[in-house]
Amino acid sequence: MTDLRLDFDRAARTGVPEAALCEHKSAAQIAAIAAAVAQARGRMMFTRLWPEMFAALPADLREDMDYDPLSGTAFLGLADPAQAMIDGIGIVAAGTSDLPVAREAARTLTFHGYAAPLTADVGVAGLWRLTDQLEALRRHRLIIAVAGMEGALFPVLAGLVEAPIIAVASAVGYGVAAGGRVALDAALASCAPGVLAVNINNGFGAAAAAVKIFRSMAR
Repeated sequence: MTDLRLDFDRAARTGVPEAALCEHKSAAQIAAIAAAVAQARGRMMFTRLWPEMFAALPADLREDMDYDPLSGTAFLGLADPAQAMIDGIGIVAAGTSDLPVAREAARTLTFHGYAAPLTADVGVAGLWRLTDQLEALRRHRLIIAVAGMEGALFPVLAGLVEAPIIAVASAVGYGVAAGGRVALDAALASCAPGVLAVNINNGFGAAAAAVKIFRSMAR
């Protein structure tokens, strides 16, 4: 009897393959998942694999992984090098404190074969930083926006570009803004139409939604 049942058919069924959420898993459990993926000659993305957790993995497994400590993400298994990256999705981060969540979204898109240009440090406290980037941002067909504090970036950006916005509230803030709830409420209550919201810090979920939207449009 095993507590490990990987869902290798999920990509065919839903358009997005299974990813391993590493938080609250032991190094042995993560290594067992990796071994099952390798045995099946598959690919898998690992999320919330924080540096101390990654360091606890067997050395040979660490060598096989494409690891990014900022986002806490890792890839296992090689993508098809001949496959061209798909354009059209952009990522915007209000501040450098939001980069771990924004990088999780970018890495998720990369794993799924989508280009993930990231425009960072364009929060509304210095609105000129955002308006300076508008020409480039308006080329995207969909934008993932990441912001903490009061989440003002979400409605402001939605009022300036045609692309729909997937808002990711980050748990950046203090006082009443602590934990990202104010930013999430701002996304849900946006007066600018075209803002969708995912859970706090859920860069992976935002990118997965973007992938499914694009694949649906391609059909």
